[in-house]
Amino acid sequence: MKAIWNSKIIAESDDTVVIENNHYFPENSIKKEFFKNSNTHTVCPWKGKAHYYTVTVDGKENTDAAWYYPEVSELAKPIKGRIAFWKGVSIEK
Repeated sequence: MKAIWNSKIIAESDDTVVIENNHYFPENSIKKEFFKNSNTHTVCPWKGKAHYYTVTVDGKENTDAAWYYPEVSELAKPIKGRIAFWKGVSIEK
């Protein structure tokens, strides 16, 4: 699977975990040069506290376009160490 934004592949892996229709990519599959930590956090009642990344490609910024859970609940163990996308990031085979 590939995560694509602004015509660039920002993550790629054959090992994604799908939860709630979101592909969670392994952390080591992202192209770190496109990712910057965000101060945004949200809480999912069953997964835990989400942290976000802003994605920047060719000078275009997509604020909080990726998220991850540094600490996950027992129910969410399959997504520990994984990152998911939204806000116009397309997921393709």
